[in-house]
Amino acid sequence: MRLPGFHDVNSLDNRDPKVLERFADIAGPILWKWFRPRVRGLDRIPDGGALYVCNHNGGFMTPDTWILAVALTRARGTDDVPYALAHQVVMEAPLTNQLLPAMGAIAANPENAHRVFEAGRKVLVYPGGDLDAFRPSRDRGRVVFGPRRGYVRLALREGVPIIPVVSAGSHDVWWVLSDGRWLSRLLQTHRFLRTDVLPITVSVPWGLTVGAPPFVPLPVPIFIEGLDAIHFERSGAEAASDAAYVEECHQRVLDAMQGTLDGLMEERRLIRGQRIREGLRRASRIASRTPHD
Repeated sequence: MRLPGFHDVNSLDNRDPKVLERFADIAGPILWKWFRPRVRGLDRIPDGGALYVCNHNGGFMTPDTWILAVALTRARGTDDVPYALAHQVVMEAPLTNQLLPAMGAIAANPENAHRVFEAGRKVLVYPGGDLDAFRPSRDRGRVVFGPRRGYVRLALREGVPIIPVVSAGSHDVWWVLSDGRWLSRLLQTHRFLRTDVLPITVSVPWGLTVGAPPFVPLPVPIFIEGLDAIHFERSGAEAASDAAYVEECHQRVLDAMQGTLDGLMEERRLIRGQRIREGLRRASRIASRTPHD
């Protein structure tokens, strides 16, 4: 039984293109001012059903998700903004339940994904889930999917291509000292939080915390790149049940994403170094013009 005003987290009918358009109009300028994002590769996206596979960053705040939604709305229209498979706990929280379903989020399960593909639309997943979103900051340059291969089996069963989308920079909006897997096991939080982690983080304005409360993300530059769609030679239930083939497909996706993330991280590093050098040169010129006693 649902409370009045509570969205059905399994319904595709909650999605409202006008909400996506308003979000792009209102939040877009703020996101672009705060994060100075660079988004490219959207012209590689094929028409029809497909599975967006993304690396996960920034905990529940995940600013790259919002940037991608705005960029897709602007470049390709709301039809190409995917339905996002989201964690049941996030979907059922009172505040997010009012916003996310209207933007196309649905509870993460194969049945919901099948209905989206059946309609010829796209689905977005974060295969790494909590392991990726709350990975320690020292691993910001890694794609962490862990043992999860459900995304590959889903694409194979449904016969849809995978569109890898890689984000760099958005894990720098806070600091994750530890993903707290040991703490989660100790407190057995999986039973009621449905997560394998309990992160130890430093964020604004909370400072050092255990857990992931909403926070103010730091204004760091975020780069996002869409890759060429990956089409698999085999598909269907038999391919999805072939563990060796699933692993082969997973490695193909992971290698493409990690290689792109390496490049984006290096690009950010070079740009940051250039800006620091330019700042030092400006400071030196100002200092040289300042009269001394």
